[in-house]
Amino acid sequence: MFFPCYPCELMEKSRHENSRGRIFPLGVKLAIITGIIVLSSLGAVTFLNSYFVSKDVRMTAEENNLTINTRSASTVHNELNSIRSNVLQLLDLINAVSGGKTSALAKQAEAFFFERNPMIAEIVVFTDNAGSAVPFVHTRLKNVRFFVSNELDMSAADPFISQVKSQIVRSCAGETIALNASPFFNTATMALLLPYREGGLEQCCLILFSVDSLSAVLGTGSVNETFVMNDSADLLCHPESERVLSGQSMKNHPLVRLMRNENRNNEEIRQVLYDSVDESGKKSAFVGAYQKIGIADIGVCTSVPLGTVLEGVATTRFNNLCLMGAVFFVSVVFILVFSRFAISRHLSRLTMAADEIQKGNFNTPLISMLNTRRRDEIGILNQSTKDEQEFLNTFAKFTNKGVVKAIARKEIDFEPHLKDVTIFFSDIRGFTAISDGFKDRFGEDSPREIIGFLNDYMSRMVNCVTISGGTIDKFEGDAIMAVWGILRDDSLDFEHLPDSDPKKAELSKIHIGHVKEDAVSAIRGTIAMRYALMQYNKDAATFTKAHERERRARYKPHIRIGCGINTGRATCGIMGSEDKMEYTAIGDSVNFASRTESSNKPCGTDILITEDTYNLLKMDFIRCEENGFSIPKENEDDEIVVERIPVEFDVKGKGAQHFYGVVNIPGFDIEAFFRQSDKDFTLDEDCSRVVGKNGPKTLNEMRTLLGIPIPEFESVNLNEEENKIKIKK
Repeated sequence: MFFPCYPCELMEKSRHENSRGRIFPLGVKLAIITGIIVLSSLGAVTFLNSYFVSKDVRMTAEENNLTINTRSASTVHNELNSIRSNVLQLLDLINAVSGGKTSALAKQAEAFFFERNPMIAEIVVFTDNAGSAVPFVHTRLKNVRFFVSNELDMSAADPFISQVKSQIVRSCAGETIALNASPFFNTATMALLLPYREGGLEQCCLILFSVDSLSAVLGTGSVNETFVMNDSADLLCHPESERVLSGQSMKNHPLVRLMRNENRNNEEIRQVLYDSVDESGKKSAFVGAYQKIGIADIGVCTSVPLGTVLEGVATTRFNNLCLMGAVFFVSVVFILVFSRFAISRHLSRLTMAADEIQKGNFNTPLISMLNTRRRDEIGILNQSTKDEQEFLNTFAKFTNKGVVKAIARKEIDFEPHLKDVTIFFSDIRGFTAISDGFKDRFGEDSPREIIGFLNDYMSRMVNCVTISGGTIDKFEGDAIMAVWGILRDDSLDFEHLPDSDPKKAELSKIHIGHVKEDAVSAIRGTIAMRYALMQYNKDAATFTKAHERERRARYKPHIRIGCGINTGRATCGIMGSEDKMEYTAIGDSVNFASRTESSNKPCGTDILITEDTYNLLKMDFIRCEENGFSIPKENEDDEIVVERIPVEFDVKGKGAQHFYGVVNIPGFDIEAFFRQSDKDFTLDEDCSRVVGKNGPKTLNEMRTLLGIPIPEFESVNLNEEENKIKIKK
């Protein structure tokens, strides 16, 4: 008979029995996790936002400061140039008119000039007197209107002239000097001393002019401060005219010190960051820029406080922190409430039901109380608990994926042709033993494991062939055949031309250049395979270790390969039947490449090239006696380092031959090579030891890196039937 209060009593009993295990409620955990996520994410966003915005604002401020400085310097330069040009034109005109400077025409020109240039107070020309230490006044022109409008005495310039006699002498000797005359005129006034030559005399032209207009221009528009100073760091122009009138020196200004003391390269324009300490001892950072205008060593400096620039960023950061706190508080409260009613209550029921199942009470009424109508994970768990009460564990399934094959289409010429190509063969050393190892461990599953391992290995090798411009011809078990130049439309018809025809030599040169390019590309791709093989072996070791605890531990073997390269003429085209066709290359050169590959083991090498390939490349890409150990500069990045195998071989159909072991291409850029197919390629420094700038210098060094035993060539005994090669006695 059903007792309606039983579930409630059972829930209460179970709750008391499990109260000790629920010290840390799930809702609190979720709230903490959510809080950490919210704080971390919003904190990271706030930090990154502040960082990047500060960076952008700072860059903008620097650019704006530099722009203001450049514009100000240009304005000052143009103004001084204009004054200098106008004054010199006036003096030339006065000297040129008949009657001299006292003539009516000269007076009229003078009046007209001062009317057009009201900012110029006075022009004085001094002539160097060899018998006196003080030059005498040759010409003196006064702008009466300037003195009257500024309520100045007409002799206001005399004290200034008396004080700058030494500068006048220097100017007569050829030096251009800028001075601050403001303290003598009680208005912002600059003096410009220019060397002047007239009638063979060493003279100096002193120009006194107001800089009020310049001060107004420099002081407009922003928080940036711009000032002008001479070579002695005396202030010439500043938006605050009081500083100019007081004859202030900027010698101790940090930006000026940087300009005068640290500008070792004497840059005309430069931008810097510097610190300045005010009268209260507060240290502030500034963005500064300075520029020399090329007249009298005048410098134009512009600066802006970095704190002022970043003030808006600081305000935004504070607002973001406040917002982060509010979001954190709201999210924690929401998670606590949500978890209490939507998660914790239902998980408590599920936990109590699981406890009853563990006790063997499979018919507990708690299971009937589980809500299976929920469309979420808790609903799924509730349903699973109802349907499979007897199951205490969840089993994981492993699915093996099949091998996906990719077929690439190429536009090819279906007619067979003779072509000069470079043929490549590679083979895995000891592949039979590797296959037997898979069979012993995996039995019927060994084909799948072997194919998976081969696909991993071959995909890396094929990638190297493809990037270097080669074409995969075929796979034969663990062997790869590739050809470079097989798809090149390179006709040999020029060989039928008479030797006297210059076209034959021209086409022959172009053709040989293509063949050399193919051979270099083949060696480059094969060198890349060396790196890719190192990477494979490293990944294989990681893979094997990751699976070592399995019952039949999956693994990928550590492998070595041998590669043979030969350059020669082959028949290239579509071959086969109507049912099966393939585009391939056949001929003695192909067979010789295969035989070259099989000779790597007795030669203790991983890459061998034939004597034909060596002779083709030696003058341009291999330093040797024939080229005086020098190659063209344009080929230095593709320099190939090889060593001749110290054994001469008799090759069937070829006679006595030497093989050459490829040591390295020192200029090989691994990252640039592989990023042609993978933009996210990352160089493995450990694997890079086998190729490129960090690669081996000798064959023995290469053998040590790759774990290849150094052969004793006196005892080498090649399998004549397999390799068609024997040592020449």
